[in-house]
Amino acid sequence: MKQAGIIRKIQVTEKGTALAEQNRFQLEVATWANKHEIKDAVEAQFGVHVLAVRTQNYAGKRKMTRTRHITSRPDWKRAIVTLRAGERIEAI
Repeated sequence: MKQAGIIRKIQVTEKGTALAEQNRFQLEVATWANKHEIKDAVEAQFGVHVLAVRTQNYAGKRKMTRTRHITSRPDWKRAIVTLRAGERIEAI
């Protein structure tokens, strides 16, 4: 199991801040990772106990460059991780 490279970054957004009050945290994760791999990676990296993982897949947006070529941003995946009461992931 490849735990290195699963967690890309912690997303600090308005929604993420509101979810943090409920012991839920938003993470950008690798698109190939499943819920079990995400749970194991979070527990190993942050030393917390994960109760649930929910994932969302996002398609990359299409953008036009200055030279009128259409390119697309990469696809990405977000995981909302629920932790045991009293545990936290420090974002900064």
